[in-house]
Amino acid sequence: MEGKKILHITNGDDLSSQIPELDIPGDVITWREMLCEGPASMDVGDENFVLLRKIFLLEKYKVSEEDYQKEFLQELVKLAAINKYDEIVLWFEFDLFSHMNMLALISFLLQNKKTGPFSLVCSRKLKGEEEMTPLSQLSPKNQIEHYKQRIPLTDEDIQTAQLIWELYCSNKPKRLASEIKKTTNFEYLSSCIRAHIERFPSVKTGLNTLEVNVLRLIDEHEIKSMNHLLGYALQYQGYYGYVDIQMQRVLEKLSPFYEASEDGIKLNDDGLKALSGTKNYYQNLKDDEFYGGVRKYDFLYDPENHDLLKL
Repeated sequence: MEGKKILHITNGDDLSSQIPELDIPGDVITWREMLCEGPASMDVGDENFVLLRKIFLLEKYKVSEEDYQKEFLQELVKLAAINKYDEIVLWFEFDLFSHMNMLALISFLLQNKKTGPFSLVCSRKLKGEEEMTPLSQLSPKNQIEHYKQRIPLTDEDIQTAQLIWELYCSNKPKRLASEIKKTTNFEYLSSCIRAHIERFPSVKTGLNTLEVNVLRLIDEHEIKSMNHLLGYALQYQGYYGYVDIQMQRVLEKLSPFYEASEDGIKLNDDGLKALSGTKNYYQNLKDDEFYGGVRKYDFLYDPENHDLLKL
């Protein structure tokens, strides 16, 4: 009897190149997007979605239309014809970067009438492991162990994933807060939603949690150079999962708050005021950045009530 046809969908080329070496059956497709940033619409791959993403990625990251076609849209064509598979295995990390891609992917699969079964391989501590390690950095033995312990996703899990993607692409991010307490088989989904909500500017300072964290790193460590700062910011970013080009944009936006010299990087007066919360810099920082369906600066995050306030 012929074995099950399995499709592995990963969030990165490194992992996609490793899976065939593990003697695990199945085909592999890579999801190459960064939907935690920039505008997005709910119907993944339709004309409006593609236009929004192309404009954003070209303007902010110099991704050409040709590269977007090759790296992402061609993979979507493959994913639109997946009903021949008996199981879809999602290989995604614990962070916001991966989770937003995963939610969009699930929504796309449902758009194309794929109803499962789905299972999830996610970075999580296995017995004997001291900390979570990205899937692509695990040993082959541990990658196989993660695969063997993959988590079956229920219909309710899939419906929740689709709902959260829909809310992310809507103009009502406040409704996402009510999803934080929902229990699902996505172990880190609640933490990722919370991290997303904290990306909106603080009602007190106009900076978000990630931006304040960078200022705190400068204040608490002897930062020798911009590369040194980039390394720290990437290492200590928590649940965001930003890659280097994303974090570089964060550092550039924060440049009015620090001074770089041969002696290293130090907070200036504005940086100290922002970190201490004694001055609000909302008007200084306001721009047209989008998270999914809303502008970043159309809402304020209230850290005391963990709520979003619409302006």
